Amino acid sequence: MDYIVLIIWGVVIGLIAAIPIGPVNLICIRRTLQGGSLTGFISGLGAAVGDGLFAAVTGFGLTAIRQLIAGYSVILQLIGGLLLLTIGIRTFYAPPPPRFTESLSATNGGAKAKMSPVRAIASTFALTITNPATLIWFSAWFASATALAGDSPTFLEAAFVVAGVFAGSATWWLTLTTGVGLLHARIDDKIVRRINEASGVLVVLFGIGVLGHLIWVHIFR
Repeated sequence: MDYIVLIIWGVVIGLIAAIPIGPVNLICIRRTLQGGSLTGFISGLGAAVGDGLFAAVTGFGLTAIRQLIAGYSVILQLIGGLLLLTIGIRTFYAPPPPRFTESLSATNGGAKAKMSPVRAIASTFALTITNPATLIWFSAWFASATALAGDSPTFLEAAFVVAGVFAGSATWWLTLTTGVGLLHARIDDKIVRRINEASGVLVVLFGIGVLGHLIWVHIFR
């Protein structure tokens, strides 16, 4: 089997999983404006790790873990919805960050505050893995990857696809945050405030959608 094809297919899966504009994209854009491209990229890596974890669970056929995730899907969706509401409200009311040029030249207490890498990764990782529907999504895509590898793909073949998924997702976050960082100099405080408000509203709506779906499925149906 051509492992390069499996890696490329994994990269495609990772890109498709990351590119659609959702709460994690909005969070990474805002953090890039707040703390720079590196902070935004590190935040995106949390989502890439989450995508890689789901890809590993699916690709390596970890049935027990899949069943565990499915068993706690309600709790995970509840946590994810509440996280989205919290992040969305905080984003909506967040003040415009200091300008990059001012921050770099500032002295004493004037430098911009940076989010710790651990917190940046953990928050987006939590949002990614608290969406069990992503596991179903990866299962569908890995079915096509399995077709490429034959009826009985090996552990090594699955590993190449998983590595490709992480690489594809990470590539998107690097591209997104680098682009936003380059455009930052053209964005004034008024635009940033509007971005914060719009991002906050959208993230809150995502959270309401998750919680609303949860209530509809488990209470009204």
